[in-house]
Amino acid sequence: MLERTQQRSLTERRPLPPAAFGILGLLVVSALAVSIAPAFMPDSYSVIEHAVSASAAQGVDNAWIARSGFLFLVLAALWLVEVRADAWGPPGRFMFRVYAAALVAATVFGQRPWFDGPFDLVEDVLHQIAATVVAVAFTAGVLVVMVRRNAQHRRPSFFDLVAVAAAVFLPVIMFNVTPVHGLAQRALFVVGYAWFGAEAIRAMGSRESAAAIDSRQQTTGAEGH
Repeated sequence: MLERTQQRSLTERRPLPPAAFGILGLLVVSALAVSIAPAFMPDSYSVIEHAVSASAAQGVDNAWIARSGFLFLVLAALWLVEVRADAWGPPGRFMFRVYAAALVAATVFGQRPWFDGPFDLVEDVLHQIAATVVAVAFTAGVLVVMVRRNAQHRRPSFFDLVAVAAAVFLPVIMFNVTPVHGLAQRALFVVGYAWFGAEAIRAMGSRESAAAIDSRQQTTGAEGH
């Protein structure tokens, strides 16, 4: 009886499918905003060479497009923290809250523009610090979730492994092969969107699985009577 009550309590805390669809919607809107932002940049902007955050840099017209994309990503991450609370555990939730807070800071504080022009050096430094925290928090969050999965005797997902590999190797390319800095960073964004999207889909699956387990337990209990 106690076990069934605990299982039902866990089931009730699982996200309903509409929440997962809402998260996927936020991710799509965010990805679209980040993807179309370069089209509104000056001709000197290159998606291959220049960073994603450069399209939201100081003194850049239409920087709000990329910045709004970042904020939609923040909302998706924070929503996932709630709906994946049981799966991620306290350390995972903490790391992705740090990720979201740092991404807000990286959005508010713009980097210096890629072209010659006035900029605030302090704001640029704050952006760089926040962007570093974003990368570290995301990688640490994925690793923490992987460890939790292993502790629960579940294999890391394909997206877990890809996210960790990308977090290790793509920054090496970004900072050592500067002509493709922007392309490598965009690949990181794609991996991030894919990981968050996979977690949203897993949320729907876990909700359905938990409901099925609870239903079977109720049937078994009824047969026992």
